[in-house]
Amino acid sequence: MFKKVLIANRGEIALRIQRACRELGIKSVVVYSEADRDAKYVRLADEAVCIGPAPSAQSYLSMPAIIATAEVTDAEAIHPGYGFLSENADFAERVERSGFTFIGPTPESIRMMGDKVSAKQAMIRAGVPCVPGSEGALPEDPKEIIKIARSVGYPVIIKAAGGGGGRGMRVVHTEAALVHAVQTTRAEAGAAFGNPEVYMEKFLENPRHVEIQILADTFKNAVWLGERDCSMQRRHQKIIEEAPAPGIPRRNIEKVGDRCAAACKKMGYRGAGTFEFLYENGEFYFIEMNTRVQVEHPVTELVTGIDIVQQQIKIAAGEKLPFTQRQIEMRGHAIECRINAEDPVKFVPSPGRITMWHAPGGPGVRVDSHAYTNYFVPPNYDSMIGKIIVHGDTREQALARMRIALSETVVEGIQTNIPLHRELMADAKFIEGGTSIHYLEGWMAAHKR
Repeated sequence: MFKKVLIANRGEIALRIQRACRELGIKSVVVYSEADRDAKYVRLADEAVCIGPAPSAQSYLSMPAIIATAEVTDAEAIHPGYGFLSENADFAERVERSGFTFIGPTPESIRMMGDKVSAKQAMIRAGVPCVPGSEGALPEDPKEIIKIARSVGYPVIIKAAGGGGGRGMRVVHTEAALVHAVQTTRAEAGAAFGNPEVYMEKFLENPRHVEIQILADTFKNAVWLGERDCSMQRRHQKIIEEAPAPGIPRRNIEKVGDRCAAACKKMGYRGAGTFEFLYENGEFYFIEMNTRVQVEHPVTELVTGIDIVQQQIKIAAGEKLPFTQRQIEMRGHAIECRINAEDPVKFVPSPGRITMWHAPGGPGVRVDSHAYTNYFVPPNYDSMIGKIIVHGDTREQALARMRIALSETVVEGIQTNIPLHRELMADAKFIEGGTSIHYLEGWMAAHKR
């Protein structure tokens, strides 16, 4: 096991990784920007090193600064968390070339899954169900593009091969708009991701977003840890996640979960990963794989009892998975609400000083947050300041516990989206379960938001 791990991230995930390290008896080194000098995890770290000013490009995205810090602090491994450099294959490569262990997949796996075309091709080879569409990147010939679209059937969606996080996508409903849409998306993809390749998929009208969490070690063992429903989204950004996904037959879940684990074995994948699917009319369609820990990993931890972050560290240290697929049991139901520093109606970011922070408690309640009274939320980064996660024996109990937890939570000095979460926890359709990825946008329009 490692003696010292460098945490190349910030916010609640930096604190989460730090706690996992402490429980394993590992010392942690935290890197931070000048904007995060007073963060809780910086104060709690065994060592903390400032690596630059507030802008991410000069701090959390600076590969030389992070690797140099690992060198001077004698860290043995680097955990990238999520976001920033976590899915950057070049960073993973530089970490390993510099003599450190990257707590995550191989650079080759990250590169393959980061390109949506190669990822889809790998999934087709592994027998994982995919959305009907082009076999690879779209050709230059407009006639060929039109031919592909006719075979797929309208509406179609044009996606950037190097995109993600809801960016680099364009829905096309008619043949007349197709070629221009492809050209525009190519130009945007080249500018945003440095890769102008785009591909085409059938646009599913009313799907759910369901994902499968996997863990794989370096001994060709791979397991899946159940599923999560992440359909409650605004502009492709998840707001509420839960496990298990309500209303989907277990045999359907088990079939796709087993295929995901088999795909990991076939690819020689290592570490934690998430297969993301659209689910419609009883069918799963692969959209992408995230080669890192997810924001929503706590709901899986609560229903399985498995510490995903600790398993990431143990796998990177060369340990075998301590359980088989048969030993993994799903117990009860978990729900997570992402707490963002933003206007709950207009969604404008609301940085500033928190004058009062009171976290909820009670049975089955977990709060993952780096915030505290008098903490200053910087304007430079993502607006998420924490997550409230609850667990209950049933979904009904989990919903009740989340309502209570949200009612107990006090955040003053800045605006948050807690009022939105309180409304959604009382919404009849959400309580029923199984809403689609478009539900929240429609709900907001109906509530004139």
